[in-house]
Amino acid sequence: MRKRGFMLLPLLGVSLAACAAKPMRTGGPLPPQVQSCNADVVQDAVGKPATAEQIEDIRVRSGSKVARVVRPGQAVTMDFRGDRVDIYVDARDVIVSVSCG
Repeated sequence: MRKRGFMLLPLLGVSLAACAAKPMRTGGPLPPQVQSCNADVVQDAVGKPATAEQIEDIRVRSGSKVARVVRPGQAVTMDFRGDRVDIYVDARDVIVSVSCG
């Protein structure tokens, strides 16, 4: 009986190892972020209405892949994306600021 138990131990170890989670990242530098957004070139959009055409123009001229319109009181994620331009508007959909992130 004891012999059979010892023979099953390696099998148990392999099966438990398969369930192990990937270890968490504990330090070191983060991978480089791709920064394709340049909000400086689109600051002339501040004060203009946030129409679909204006938003697309900002996205293209800033070199961004994604444009995100942020309205007053809207919850947004805090993740940074170097390929995203954030367009902040007021209650009347007038652009109040443009930034990358």
